Amino acid sequence: MKKDVFAVEIIQDSLLAIGDEMFVALARSSMSPVIYEVLDYACGLTDAKGNLISQGNGVTSFIGMLSPMVQRVIEKFDNGKKLHEGDVIIINDPYVGGGSHLSDVGLVLPIFYNGEIIAYSANKAHWTEVGGMDPGSFTSNSNEIYQEGLQLPGVKLYHQGELNDAVYEIISTNVRLPELSIGDMFAQVAALKTGEKRIAELCQKFGAESVKLSIQKLLDKGEKIVEYELQHLPKGEFYAEDFIEGDPLKGGPYPIKVKVTISDEAFICDFRGSHPAVNVPMNCSQFGLMASVRVMFLALLGDIDVINEGVFKRLTIITDDNSIVSAKRPHPVSMNFEAR
Repeated sequence: MKKDVFAVEIIQDSLLAIGDEMFVALARSSMSPVIYEVLDYACGLTDAKGNLISQGNGVTSFIGMLSPMVQRVIEKFDNGKKLHEGDVIIINDPYVGGGSHLSDVGLVLPIFYNGEIIAYSANKAHWTEVGGMDPGSFTSNSNEIYQEGLQLPGVKLYHQGELNDAVYEIISTNVRLPELSIGDMFAQVAALKTGEKRIAELCQKFGAESVKLSIQKLLDKGEKIVEYELQHLPKGEFYAEDFIEGDPLKGGPYPIKVKVTISDEAFICDFRGSHPAVNVPMNCSQFGLMASVRVMFLALLGDIDVINEGVFKRLTIITDDNSIVSAKRPHPVSMNFEAR
């Protein structure tokens, strides 16, 4: 089966379709208009190391944010050794694991086959409410993350298929609209299980080794596409600078600078020299910046039919430590899109 090129192609197309099916499943199960109308969410699969395989996307700001989220979960749970079949991890920490702001809540499910983690199913969705000082968990005047809502650092929402009642109760007690937020959370779980089911079906039909081989070939394909596309971009160093408008009472404007270096081998975005992180909520974390840069990178590459971790292998992002585009705890990030 390893040498069956037709099977490999079928599996690869199936992997791409799974991300889209998960996307539809979440929308049809959700409770909030921000999900089923605005499509402010993303669903996808990663390999056993957390490398993005496929992603069904609503808003562009989630492009490529699932993989660091999964990688954070793998790291936290002893390289995946403390994860079990039926586990679901919940995380919205803006400063680690693909975080943006607290309203964007991620779920991760390890997909086992014959006792081995084959892949991870993951999604991230904007909840209507995660608590905090202002309804809707959007605030324009917070000065630290603790005012912006409930922080979920990557804990098990489900353990071996059983709902963690303590985590459930903490969430439902801290949000103003629990019916909507909890409803969307269970919709996310349903989408994860859709991905889990489809991967299991592929393993049963083609064998786990063939699925893993197809995943690797899909990642290699993404990298080769970008290697080719880079040859057609203009080469050299390019500079840009802009400002986020400030508040006369709190400071600003805040400059953001970038130097983009393009060669045949690499695409480097250097944001050093941008303003340090501020005590108003228009900072973004390095993962919010990463998502925005990845969106523009894809736009420059043109119409490519594969988006996975291989596509971003040639992209490098550099920032100062704790700048307005790489904020660290406890700097507020509620309006993170201002810096992105």
